[in-house]
Amino acid sequence: MGSSLFNKQRTVHQILGGGFVADVMLWRRRDLTVGILIVTLAAWMMFEISGYTLLSFTSNVLLLLFTILFLWAKSAAILNRPAPPLPHLHLSQETVNEASTLICNYMNTILCVSEDIALGRDSKAFVRVGLVLITVSVIGSLTSFLILGYITLVLVLTVPAVYERYELQIDDYAVMGCRKVQHLYLRLHQEYISKVHQWKKKLS
Repeated sequence: MGSSLFNKQRTVHQILGGGFVADVMLWRRRDLTVGILIVTLAAWMMFEISGYTLLSFTSNVLLLLFTILFLWAKSAAILNRPAPPLPHLHLSQETVNEASTLICNYMNTILCVSEDIALGRDSKAFVRVGLVLITVSVIGSLTSFLILGYITLVLVLTVPAVYERYELQIDDYAVMGCRKVQHLYLRLHQEYISKVHQWKKKLS
């Protein structure tokens, strides 16, 4: 099924990179996606209750983990016992390439939109980005960065999957919403912005 909001010739899975990251975001690796949500929820609750910061918690956990593994390995060598059963810690080039490609595509899109706004090429994009930034500012003043990060993760792991499942219905509502926004913009332009331009011409 094509994605009419983005590109009719591409699926949501292809738009998200078509690899491991896309599988996780679209719940095609359900166990891993659920695990990520549960672990991050547990971490968020722990941070909120204990008052730990992310840096101090990470440092303490790594210190405890390395200490246990180091003492285990040393005692195993002395007692002629097997070493800790650690998997080979290695990121495959394929995984790195998929993640970097996804990040690169999103960053290029953001930079392209930013350039258009900065050079005054796209008034609609300026309005949309302005509304998003105002919303983020309001949300940021009402909540902490930790809560905002968890909410963002939940959205990343749910919105694409919901869209893929209900793509046609969402597209219909999105098209209707875009038309209403365009109609409102045209009304504002006719009633106010054009009058401002006329007033400026008269002054000049």
